[in-house]
Amino acid sequence: MKLQQLRYIVEIERQGLNVSEAAEVLYTSQPGVSKQIKLLEDELGIAIFERSGKRFSGITEPGRVVIDIARRILREAENLKRASAEFSSGDSGRLVLAATHTQARYALPTVVRDFVARHPGVRLEMHQGNPVQIADWVASSEADIGIATESLGEHPQLVSFPVQQWSHCVIAPAGHAILASQPLSLQELARWPLITYDAAFTGRSRINRAFERLEIEPNIALTALDADVIKTYVSLGLGLGIIAKLAFDAQRDAGLVAIDAGHLFESNMTRLAVRRGSYLRRFDYDFIELFAPQLSKRVIEMTLQGGGQAWQL
Repeated sequence: MKLQQLRYIVEIERQGLNVSEAAEVLYTSQPGVSKQIKLLEDELGIAIFERSGKRFSGITEPGRVVIDIARRILREAENLKRASAEFSSGDSGRLVLAATHTQARYALPTVVRDFVARHPGVRLEMHQGNPVQIADWVASSEADIGIATESLGEHPQLVSFPVQQWSHCVIAPAGHAILASQPLSLQELARWPLITYDAAFTGRSRINRAFERLEIEPNIALTALDADVIKTYVSLGLGLGIIAKLAFDAQRDAGLVAIDAGHLFESNMTRLAVRRGSYLRRFDYDFIELFAPQLSKRVIEMTLQGGGQAWQL
């Protein structure tokens, strides 16, 4: 039995039983993958995959057990590499962080600066994406740490920690008539074109639910992937913006005015996630604590050892 064979069966399952795509991801040939799967099945004495002609059409009941065990073995093999690299290389290595634009642009700069100063031998890489992408990157080990709002707490392969609550605000050009509407209401907002996040991003579901509860149809004129784009179009007079409150700075965003909307939309929780069962290096713990001081190494270890129930604020 070889680790490579285990990688093949896990990747085939991940690719929806498409052997060609699995082979492409693994940089090998389809016949080679098929041959190794047959050798593994012969050694185990079971069929892992159901077949229709030469194609895989399903996963057998024992095959599902084998694939689950294979995932754990591969995860521990990766942990072995990470642990040995940490002790052999000292304070050096590579940390891949995945975050939304809002977190990367507004919450992380000082954390990244302090981490780089503290760990000059660690190469820090940052991937930006929506919460679903971030969850998938961490689950597949393409990223070590994920930071986002939605989806991280729902992915079965991740352990996530609540970090900080935040709310939305409405932004408008200085002098806009909406600024006289106090307290601000959803009915008043619905009278104007609105510019806010794409459906996959930063608390958008809570914005939708707020209008749905009152059976109000908002005039969503434009959606964008980040707050900077939203602010640009608000400045052009194309509508009112709804963004994360932490993305507004009165000095930097001259010409715009923010109105707190915490009473209109449910608050959101920034979450930090790691892959379930992953080995965290010293500098992983250090980055996490720089970003969320309440998440000490002891708190994280207790959560991971307790089966992955996320520690609560």
